[in-house]
Amino acid sequence: MSLPHAILTSLLEKPCTGAELARRFDKSLGHFWPATHQQIYRELGKLEEAGLILARGLATARGSQRHFDVQAAGRAELERWSLAAAEPRPVRDALLVRLRAAAVLGTVDLGGEIRRHRQLHAQTLGRYRAIEERDFPPGRALDTAGGLRRAVLLAGIAFEESWLAWCAETLATG
Repeated sequence: MSLPHAILTSLLEKPCTGAELARRFDKSLGHFWPATHQQIYRELGKLEEAGLILARGLATARGSQRHFDVQAAGRAELERWSLAAAEPRPVRDALLVRLRAAAVLGTVDLGGEIRRHRQLHAQTLGRYRAIEERDFPPGRALDTAGGLRRAVLLAGIAFEESWLAWCAETLATG
C-alpha cells in the first residue's frame, strides 16, 4: 500500500482541504497506514503535479485554503492499484528482534516491554471496538461499501487480539 493511494481513497470518500484530510486520516485510514501531516501535504502536492487531484482555492476568514478533488486520472489510478496483485507483508517488528537478542544474550528481561506492548495493543483494540460499536451496531444492514469498511476494521481488531494473545503467551512462558 502507499500513502498516495490512501489519500486518493480518503478524498474519494469526501473531497476536502488538506487540514481536513489530515484530521480525517488520523481517525480512519491512519489506523492502518499512519502518516504525519507533513507527509500528507507533501503527497497532495505530488498528486496534484501528476494530475490525479485538482486543488481549488477557498476564501476563509484565515486566508485561502485549497480544497482537493480527485480527477478521473486519480480514480483510474486507484482502480488500477486496487486490482493489482500484492504479496502479504512480512512481519517487521523491533520487539521480535529484541526477543531474539535477549535469547542470545541471556541477560536481558523484556517482560516490562512486553507488558507495555500489551497495554498499547489493548488501548488500540479498545478504540477499534468503540468504532465498531459506533459505526456498525448489531443488526444494522450494511451495503457493499459498509461491509468492506467493516472488514478493514475487523482485520485491525483481529490483529490487536492476536498481539494480545501473543503477549499473554510470551509472558506466561518467557
